[in-house]
Amino acid sequence: MSEDRIQIKGMKFFGRHGVTEDEQSLGQRIEVDVEVEVDLEPSGRSDDPKLTVDYALVYELTKQVVEGESVRLLETLGQRIADILIDKLGVDSVWVKVAKPNPPIHGSIIGYVAIEVQRDK
Repeated sequence: MSEDRIQIKGMKFFGRHGVTEDEQSLGQRIEVDVEVEVDLEPSGRSDDPKLTVDYALVYELTKQVVEGESVRLLETLGQRIADILIDKLGVDSVWVKVAKPNPPIHGSIIGYVAIEVQRDK
């Protein structure tokens, strides 16, 4: 496995995910950070964009999942993002953080709740 990584942080989307009816119907902002593990030596030595991961494709695939089918758990969202990135990008491994700012937890003031998953090919 490679020690090299590409990080795409601070992606913001609108999704309808959560356990409450309001979260499912009204939706909310979902923030995602992704890190993919891939050998960057070939692209680094050649300066050839075809030999690395397309950052725009990482964004688009992540967007498809977050703005797609509603799920109840952030854990499910993280798993689906990891699955599609490994499948479509052919990378060795991915790390995904999914955060929900200002979660609707009665009587609380919380900046965000988040999950992190790391999956290998």
